[in-house]
Amino acid sequence: QLQASGGGLVQAGDSLRLSCAASGRTFLGYAMGWFRQAPGKEREFVAAINWSGSSIYFADSVKGRFTISGDNAKNTVYLQMTSLKPEDTAVYYCAADGRPWYSVIASPIKPDYWGQGTQVTVSS
Repeated sequence: QLQASGGGLVQAGDSLRLSCAASGRTFLGYAMGWFRQAPGKEREFVAAINWSGSSIYFADSVKGRFTISGDNAKNTVYLQMTSLKPEDTAVYYCAADGRPWYSVIASPIKPDYWGQGTQVTVSS
């Protein structure tokens, strides 16, 4: 399973780091990603990283502000969020995708496994 954590209430301009810990099975070879869903909106892709960490991909809305990284030894993926904006407020979900990397970036919203969400609230 995937366990996301690190959410909270912050002010605009602040930073926050989310963690996604995998347990119970191996995600060897899987791309890992983050998605978010704001109230009344559809779930949207945020960022993804391939298994080796050699490739990353971001939604345009977070480019330059968010980074994604992984620690395979800890089976954990991180989403470092900086310069947070009120429009970043959402429930953030981590996910694992077993498709080839080119498929992941072509169509990110098809992961194989979802974690539970963690709430991020950015006040203005």
